[in-house]
Amino acid sequence: MWKTGTLLLLWVLLASGELQQETGTRRLPPPGKLDFGYVPAGVYETLAHYEPGPIGILFHMVHGFLHVVQPNAFPQDLIVKLAKDKFGAIQTEYQKAIYYEIGFLVCAAVGLLFAILMPIVGLFFCMCRCCDNCGGEMHQRQRKNADCRRGLLGTLLFSTSLVITIGVLCAYAANQNLSSQVKNIRRLVNSNMRDLHTFANDTPMQIDYLISQYATAKNKVIYDLHNIGPLLGGRIHDQLDKEVHPALDRVLNMAGAMRETKEALENVSVGLELLQEGTGKLNFNLSLVRTSINRTLNDPGCHDEKSDATSAQLCRNIRQSLSQLQISANFTRLPNVNTQLEKMNDVLKTDLSAIVQRGYSSLNDTPNMVIEQTRSVAESIQGLVDGIGNNISSFSKVFPVQSCLSNFSIFVNHVHAKIEDYYPEIDKMDFYRWIGCIALCCMVVLVLTFNYLGLLCGTLGYDKHASPTTRGCISNTGGTMLMAGVGFSFIFSWVLMGVVTTIFLAGGNMEKLVCEPFHTKEVFKVVDTPYLVNPEWKNFIPGYMYNDSNLELTAESFTCKKNKGIYSAMRLDKVFNISSFLNTTVFTKDVVSQLDSVNIDLRGIILLEAEGKQNLLDFSEAGLSEINYADYLEEVNKGVTVVDLLSFARELESQTDLMPRGALHTALKGHVGTLRQIHSQQIIPMEQAMKYVRARSALNQSMRFLERTASDLPNKVLAVLDAIEAAQYLISQNATHLVKRETGKYTATIVGYFHQYIEWVKTSLAMEVAPCKPFSNMVDTSEILACSFFVDSMNTFWMGLGCSTLFLLPSIILAVKLAKYYRRMETEDVYDE
Repeated sequence: MWKTGTLLLLWVLLASGELQQETGTRRLPPPGKLDFGYVPAGVYETLAHYEPGPIGILFHMVHGFLHVVQPNAFPQDLIVKLAKDKFGAIQTEYQKAIYYEIGFLVCAAVGLLFAILMPIVGLFFCMCRCCDNCGGEMHQRQRKNADCRRGLLGTLLFSTSLVITIGVLCAYAANQNLSSQVKNIRRLVNSNMRDLHTFANDTPMQIDYLISQYATAKNKVIYDLHNIGPLLGGRIHDQLDKEVHPALDRVLNMAGAMRETKEALENVSVGLELLQEGTGKLNFNLSLVRTSINRTLNDPGCHDEKSDATSAQLCRNIRQSLSQLQISANFTRLPNVNTQLEKMNDVLKTDLSAIVQRGYSSLNDTPNMVIEQTRSVAESIQGLVDGIGNNISSFSKVFPVQSCLSNFSIFVNHVHAKIEDYYPEIDKMDFYRWIGCIALCCMVVLVLTFNYLGLLCGTLGYDKHASPTTRGCISNTGGTMLMAGVGFSFIFSWVLMGVVTTIFLAGGNMEKLVCEPFHTKEVFKVVDTPYLVNPEWKNFIPGYMYNDSNLELTAESFTCKKNKGIYSAMRLDKVFNISSFLNTTVFTKDVVSQLDSVNIDLRGIILLEAEGKQNLLDFSEAGLSEINYADYLEEVNKGVTVVDLLSFARELESQTDLMPRGALHTALKGHVGTLRQIHSQQIIPMEQAMKYVRARSALNQSMRFLERTASDLPNKVLAVLDAIEAAQYLISQNATHLVKRETGKYTATIVGYFHQYIEWVKTSLAMEVAPCKPFSNMVDTSEILACSFFVDSMNTFWMGLGCSTLFLLPSIILAVKLAKYYRRMETEDVYDE
């Protein structure tokens, strides 16, 4: 079995492919988690757990009694010393052994003394009665409390018989329980054997599943290789975009500023032309009015101070105020911006936005550049991945897997057949054992029968009016049966006690030295004691199995209670090293070396062509700084005229009304009307008509925008060009470190898929593949058969039988005394009247 099992475990190890991890600094935080699913698990039907049921109460009572008899801890040190000295230390350590066994020895001494003395006492008792002593004289003295004594003795004997009955029933129940559990042996053994077949059948399926799940990692690697552009190129693009995008945005903003500058110049040109036209007409009309008023003021009435001093003074006042009749905002003096507008038209002939968009497109084409430059590497890596898969799959064909499993199954069938052959012998032995136990119980039952019949007959046949010599037949029969019970008690009690003592010593020590330490795991500590069996072996189990006594393999882990895989539980990794057959580190190094050979050249990315740079320089030389923005803004913020024409007209009218009526008065009145007409026909439209309002507003806003734009424009353009040059230099010269770093991350992701598969295989191999549950169940089944079925039942049997045997002593005494009150006497006491 060992050789077959070893071959099977070797195949499990090799087929699973214990992949070694590559250690290095390339590992990222865990890449995307791969889902390998669940390893198909076999269903094992053995339930290695035993519930005794109601009889478990008796089992606990036995355990409690044994703990009282033997309260000492498990003698681990003593057993270890005896084992190391090949039991030669028993001569020097006998005191410790006796101390440990003192409880059993005392009980055994009591039992032995009982077994020896009972037949001797019975012999002397018989001889004594034959001599009419010891109650053998057929004469009973009559006493006043005879009825009370008879009742007390009867009650005590009945109670004692009940205790004996309970003991016999316990012994019978234990005997029957053992026989019924023997029938369960076949079921448990068959269940364990079926589990071994399930283990043999499911293990190849589990191994195949481990191998097949390499496709999950492989497909993910191939997927990432096919998408190396978005994955690797996208990462490179994202890192470059952080530095490059702001520079391109600044150029794009400058292109927008060019268009806005042209629009502003156009607004200035159109608005200035419109305002020059309107203010020119107004200035001409105001000049005519001034001339006409001056001509009117030359009237003689304005100079004749002697005849009309008031009119002369008014004329002087009017003449002095004529200087206010002129326009305030003189747009005709402002130079036009046609020169700058022509230069901006020339600048905008070059579509800078389109040039910038080509820069964006060139940067965004990074993933495609990566795809083209890594196409051969990706194909090479895909070939390596396929090769790894072929090598992993080939391992299941290298070793004779099917033959190993067939041999294992044949071995299991052979062992099962051998066990089946022993079943008739087991049944026969159990039948003999059952017969023997029943015979022992029947000995006690025979005594009990005479006791109960004696009590029954004696009680029913007793006549209190009858004298001892005239007692009835039934009463006499009851007394005779009680004495018969006494006789059989002397005959059987020593035999019963001898059997009880023997079973007690064997079963009690089995419970304390085997079963109980097995539950508390102290037996495993003994087995795991260094240098226990062989002074050259530190650990016995790995030394015997693998010839490596330094290997940490304990008996407790060997029992496989945690249902690990056999590979992990038996530490087969120290014996069967798969590295020489499948060294995945070499494969991953090949993948890494292929990815390290990637040389991504980003010099093909042109952010801003020379035409675009020249366009920016031309914009800075468009002459915007030559415009006198202060003059423009000053004129825009002025009113239409120096004085309000309506106010001036009202003042002129009020002064005219102070003059005497005449030609002068009439002429001035006409000028007042003319001013009001100019105000209504020219001033009001210029202040309220939309075209003028918009022209002034556009002129104001445009000039302010142009002023801001022209402010330090050459330096702004140079700063934009410097930013573009720095970004271009980053791409062309300094991107190597960035590319290597992102390539390393991408490589770590690819290798991470292999690592995930490796870890999953190792974890599955340790915890799920070829679980040792069937073997653990076999150990538990053996413990159930030995301890729960056999030892507990036999201990319960001797406890019940021993209790009954001990209570035969008070039964003998009570039966002898009570028989005097039931039997017919030959003589009696005579009293004189």
